[in-house]
Amino acid sequence: MATAIEIQGLTKRFKSPFGGTLNAVDNLDLNVQEGEIFGFLGPNGAGKTTTIKILLGLISPTSGKAMVLGKPAGDNNTKKRISYLPESPYFYEYMSARELLNFYADLFRIGREERKTRVDSLLERVGLAEAADKPLRHYSKGMLQRAGVAQALLNNPDLVFLDEPTSGLDPIAHADICNLILDLRAQGKTVFVSSHQLGDIEMIANRVAILVSGKLAMMGEVKELLTTKQVEIIADGVNDEVAGKIAEISDESELHAGRLTAYIQDAAVQKNVIEMLLKNNASLVSVNPRRRTLEKLFVDTVRGGR
Repeated sequence: MATAIEIQGLTKRFKSPFGGTLNAVDNLDLNVQEGEIFGFLGPNGAGKTTTIKILLGLISPTSGKAMVLGKPAGDNNTKKRISYLPESPYFYEYMSARELLNFYADLFRIGREERKTRVDSLLERVGLAEAADKPLRHYSKGMLQRAGVAQALLNNPDLVFLDEPTSGLDPIAHADICNLILDLRAQGKTVFVSSHQLGDIEMIANRVAILVSGKLAMMGEVKELLTTKQVEIIADGVNDEVAGKIAEISDESELHAGRLTAYIQDAAVQKNVIEMLLKNNASLVSVNPRRRTLEKLFVDTVRGGR
């Protein structure tokens, strides 16, 4: 699979108002494969926005290498193949969504016939067909976000950068934007998503990277990162005495209203706990590999990296 983004030793320093310099991005190595959804995560001030600006060619790195679609970041021909939706896009509020898209189609020099087809198709795709001719000042935040997504897809990009695409949206708009991002992957496009909505990233991303203080703290496939070696055992009808014995040999356990949840890594202990539960007439509900959430992984990584 070809590489859509390749970053090697990327560093960006800014002058500090208090003297000296600040490393916004510090010796960052990163790669994104074509056709994947890549989650770019980190707390505020981690260097995410600076990295995206470098990839878009808006600012230059202090040192290191940043390649986008096989060309150095900022290459004029490459810019025709990428798009960017910022967290809070600004549009002329007196325009309608249709006028907005036609305006940007002019900037991309899209021909009249193709423009009409593409604009109509995008308005339908993002769910704005019925409101296409209403002024944007009458749009909700979710509708504005949909308009922003349509604008970002107008040039039929191969690589799409999205910054907080679902922030502040109602549940329906939230789900629609996530589905739209998944649809982009199905079309073979590469999506680079920076977001604090970790539940969304967990659901849609193939791989993620977590930045802490400008440095790469973790990167990998979501499924692998969230899989642990522990097994989760859940049982009903467990009394306090049995629960106490299991707590002594488990990595972690909890009893609530007769329901025991225990987490155990050692295979011999797992077998011992299951036998103990069955011997004491408890009802075994489930035995499954434990899977942590992306939110927990993120918090543990950020706290460990500070």
